[in-house]
Amino acid sequence: MALTNKAAVLITKASPLVVQSVKYTTAGENEMVVKNGAVAVNPYDWIIQEAQNFVVPWVKLPFILGTDVAGEIVEVGKGVTRFKVGDRVVAHATGLNKPINLISQGGFQEYTVLRDDMTSPIPGFISYEAACVMPLGLSTAACALFQKDYLALPFPTTLPTLSGKTLLIWGGATSVGCNAIQLARAAGCEVITTASPKNNAYLKQLGAAEVFDYRSPTVVRDIIAAFKNRQAAGAISIGTGSIKACIEVLGACQGTKFVAQCSLDFPPFPKGVFGFPPFLFGVATEVISGTVRSRMKGVSTKFVNGGDLVGKEVGKAIYEDFLPKALDARTFVPAPDPHVVGKGLEWVQEAMDINKKGVSAKKIVVTL
Repeated sequence: MALTNKAAVLITKASPLVVQSVKYTTAGENEMVVKNGAVAVNPYDWIIQEAQNFVVPWVKLPFILGTDVAGEIVEVGKGVTRFKVGDRVVAHATGLNKPINLISQGGFQEYTVLRDDMTSPIPGFISYEAACVMPLGLSTAACALFQKDYLALPFPTTLPTLSGKTLLIWGGATSVGCNAIQLARAAGCEVITTASPKNNAYLKQLGAAEVFDYRSPTVVRDIIAAFKNRQAAGAISIGTGSIKACIEVLGACQGTKFVAQCSLDFPPFPKGVFGFPPFLFGVATEVISGTVRSRMKGVSTKFVNGGDLVGKEVGKAIYEDFLPKALDARTFVPAPDPHVVGKGLEWVQEAMDINKKGVSAKKIVVTL
């Protein structure tokens, strides 16, 4: 049993992560401890690094960020029956969730405490680097698609019944988009999505029926035309300008007029304290204009938090009931592809910096 642990720690807001020794925490009831083999970064991580008090005000620094982990189970707690020591797993680390708020459950460390209901076994043919690209994107997509207060689609299966409905996913080459395409197909929906043309073939391989260039000046009109003889299952919006476009499309289509909003059309976070007033004004303006636009078009919208499925039936439906079988059957593949930037916790800050510059159809990963 390991008694020592190291982590890449956020000591103070807007400062680089510091690799240092931290406490090794044992597994509690319905928990396991994983020795991480690889971790992935998300925009969520560097946004928190820049504006922790604005994004996750309940978190007190120093703290360990990170949600996407894969590795080997080294300890199981009371009540755990699905896993044993030595199992290879992928998991959504939940330390940042407001009801949990525990540094021991952060992802960017050698040993992370995991929840049983947010962990899945992975087959031997999937590496830790490939597996760790999934969790936050998968959880966010699952919230949008299956929770009752969002699109409320039937839960995914490896042999889905076709619903005859078509889902719009704006931003298909993102982490959330790649997972949403596959989950929607596993729920019986056809998928229309947007991306750069270079990613068309990849997204069709994941299951998209049609892929439109989001930069095209006629893209909204073209997608509305594509929906002419289709019944909409709603939409998932990801990326700048996506919520406005999805509202326009669904406002002109038959079917479910609901957009699950997975990203915010807000201005960049300010670098200094004097930049916050105009930033907050911009935020308020976007929220108000979006609300007015959606009401005029008869379209409902709601922002998605990927951590909302923790402790809910959707979490179990994905991480326990669906994902293990789908990975084994190769009907669901880890996506997007990993881009490994280095080995060791010292590389996590570099990975976050690369992610901040923007990536397409890739997930930035660090091997441990």
